[in-house]
Amino acid sequence: MKTIYDYQNAYASGLCAKEAMRELWETIQADDDEGIFILKFTWDQIEAQLGEEGPLKGIPFVVKDNIDIAGVPTTAACPDYSYTPEESAPVVDLLQRAGAVCFGKTNLDQFATGLVGVRTPYPVPKNAFNKDYLPGGSSCGSAIAVAKGLAVFALGTDTAGSGRVPAAFNELVGLKPTRGYLSTRGVVDACKSLDCVSVFANSCADADEVLKVAASYDADEAWSRPAPARWPRIGKGFRFGMPKAEQLDFFGWDDARNLFENAAKRFEEMGGERVEVDLDPFLNAAKLLYEGPWVTERFVGIRDFLKEKPASIFPVTREIIAGGEAPAASALFEAQYQLADCKRLASREMEKVDFILLPTTPRNFTLAEVEAEPVKLNSILGTYTNFMNLLDYSALALPAGRYEGQLPWGVTLFAEAGMDRALLELGALYEKGEPVMGDWDQVKIAVCGAHLEGMALNWQLTDRGGKLAHAGKTAPVYRMYLIPAGDGLPERPALMMEEEGVQVEVEVWNLSREAFGDFVSMIPAPLGIGKVVLADGSEVPGFIAEPRAARDAIDLSHFGGWRAYQNSKKS
Repeated sequence: MKTIYDYQNAYASGLCAKEAMRELWETIQADDDEGIFILKFTWDQIEAQLGEEGPLKGIPFVVKDNIDIAGVPTTAACPDYSYTPEESAPVVDLLQRAGAVCFGKTNLDQFATGLVGVRTPYPVPKNAFNKDYLPGGSSCGSAIAVAKGLAVFALGTDTAGSGRVPAAFNELVGLKPTRGYLSTRGVVDACKSLDCVSVFANSCADADEVLKVAASYDADEAWSRPAPARWPRIGKGFRFGMPKAEQLDFFGWDDARNLFENAAKRFEEMGGERVEVDLDPFLNAAKLLYEGPWVTERFVGIRDFLKEKPASIFPVTREIIAGGEAPAASALFEAQYQLADCKRLASREMEKVDFILLPTTPRNFTLAEVEAEPVKLNSILGTYTNFMNLLDYSALALPAGRYEGQLPWGVTLFAEAGMDRALLELGALYEKGEPVMGDWDQVKIAVCGAHLEGMALNWQLTDRGGKLAHAGKTAPVYRMYLIPAGDGLPERPALMMEEEGVQVEVEVWNLSREAFGDFVSMIPAPLGIGKVVLADGSEVPGFIAEPRAARDAIDLSHFGGWRAYQNSKKS
């Protein structure tokens, strides 16, 4: 599956964003799964988005249809509930202003009530690996779109696990951010005080790029809170929690225990130490979500519509939400007391570790099994997800192999609020053995000459722990001149911004902040470090030259890069 970096590298190599988006749009139109989209955008709607510049320029995504997009109906998978908002939800607006291109609205369990993905009046989207099994909900369409390559990332929502269960069932990364980091204004309420906008992606690096754009304080949203100015990290010698063996239940998928153990061993190989934790306070909190008065919050969200048009609501969904009318205020206070006690005990366990590792969901079920027992089996799916928003944790779902070699299964890392990017960094290590592409304590630097991989001065990056992030090109606004060899240094290019510029090949490397400072201190004049504009419109620190470097210098711009110039001397 294509990632954000795949698209960015393709664009840097000359691929036209309009052509790429047209090809994907045609693929979506031809796809035979009628359950993924509630609304596919027209080509005119796609083309209208292509002018934006930013770090996500030309990156295709889709949006769960309980999140507003200006001028497009929001149905929450209930056609009679449909309305057309004048403004997009802030999270969508941020992504589009960063250049991401939305391809449509996706299917869901109606009113985001369910973890199964089948409680919809529209066709049920097919599990990407076995059509007889659940796609996972409530964000079913969003997950399937990413799993089938119809989007690079997707927005879902997560109240009880809706951004994690579909990830587990379709071999995806599912990021459930800390409550409030992504604005929920413009989102149809499920449980307003608990709702999160979630992210589906094929890699932790992609989820991280989306989070960096979408996590923004919204002064007009009562539940919004600012993300950390400096995100916390988890050190190399981390400790992770593992529940007691008797507290784990796979409800018939007993072989999944081996997959869980394999994931734990993977984290140990990464330098982690497993620590046994008591899962009871977390599981007790989970029961409150549907057995306590928080169901009333779902009722409050659509009370008027429920009373006016009860027949318009999916039967199982109606039964669940209507049950929220009964609890008295006293029940809410009693539940809050219970939740506070669960949080107190859970915090004791969290103090022992940096994060806790759990199955995302015990198992998957067939469509037929859920049709026979819709409420009971849905509850099983939320065994290890229902408590996380109640207790205010950040969480990351990761693929963890396939049950009996066929059906995807996953694990979830969860930690205290604010640890979102720390989990993503660990998730990236778990995926590839490489850190996430992010700013963290690392700085990106664009190089264009002797510091390129394999060139004479590349050791100055690698000896400082530098790692190649990606190769690409600058925006077409530069000229490249030759600085002759001298003073013990090889010949080097001088990159200068000029009116009649061209694209120049570059590599973007990651350095720690400490290594970056040491590296920059050794750069001799007339070179220096400034902001280099890349082909996607983003800016990163990189080599630029003082104007004097161009005086009487040979112009190498027509080569398009230092490698081409070096190769020309060999021919």
